[in-house]
Amino acid sequence: MPRSEEIRVRAGEITLGATLTLPDGDREGRLPWALLVPSWLPRGRDGSWDRAGHPAWFAPVDGVARPGPLERIADALAARGVASLRYDPRGCAESGGDWAASSLFTRIDDARDAIGAMRSRPELDLRRTAIVGHGEGAVVAISVAIGDPAIGAVGLIAPPARSLRDVLRRGVAERSRTGVDREHPVVAALDRVAEELLERAERREPDVRLDVDGTEVTLNLAGWEQGIHTPGLALATMLHRNVVIAHGTADAWVDPAESRLLAGVLRDAENDPVVVEVDAAGHALAEAADERIDTIAEELASRIVTRELPPVLVAIEQMGRDG
Repeated sequence: MPRSEEIRVRAGEITLGATLTLPDGDREGRLPWALLVPSWLPRGRDGSWDRAGHPAWFAPVDGVARPGPLERIADALAARGVASLRYDPRGCAESGGDWAASSLFTRIDDARDAIGAMRSRPELDLRRTAIVGHGEGAVVAISVAIGDPAIGAVGLIAPPARSLRDVLRRGVAERSRTGVDREHPVVAALDRVAEELLERAERREPDVRLDVDGTEVTLNLAGWEQGIHTPGLALATMLHRNVVIAHGTADAWVDPAESRLLAGVLRDAENDPVVVEVDAAGHALAEAADERIDTIAEELASRIVTRELPPVLVAIEQMGRDG
């Protein structure tokens, strides 16, 4: 079984609650590792809805709670000798800050800070680093990887390719048709005001108010406006890494066609992405058999190549060895 360590990570003016998962047993040398970044709306570090920090926003768990997608991927990576870090986004679960007031660019900075914090860990190999993003986290992952030469592999789970404007509208239509996730008050509230949210965001208005189960929530629109103008397609043209894409065919948040479109752009940019489609699985891959999660982890682990480090990271690496 993997070994887990609960830690705190400094991100800007706050701290993030996080879990470092390490492979079981003694292994020689430093470990390859991955940062795991969750999807839209308040979620915990395991990728599930944040019922701890926002209990009134989500319907209660029906029966036994299933592991979230990031927890499943962390365990599958550990079985292949890859460590991982996953964290509660700001304002969620054990992390400081306010989720509703945060922006996309702030969440990108938080991911960068999480990677920076791990560079002092003697167990982790700075030259073999990956980042995995789910939903909005895929945009975060691509953004971080573009600017970080130490990242050798990128995993994208249900990644949006087009503008958030198009992705949100398609998702609202699909959830209206199927009822998927509409039992959660925050999802129902978001879908009700989606068009107003988009219009206000494009006018660069500061916020929009949601009625979440009788409670008024003020949602900062900076992050949504940033998402509209930061489509995955544009970012992918600047990405030159090993990429693994996974997508459930029954995703009610991001149409599976988004992954196929993104894969095409990555190929045009001289990448060779691997695409794993998971039949009948939704956005969180809850319906995916363990074998499919293993496939995603295997593809990612095999693509975490050794990268040349810039001088500052070489110095950090050497200090870790000397210490």
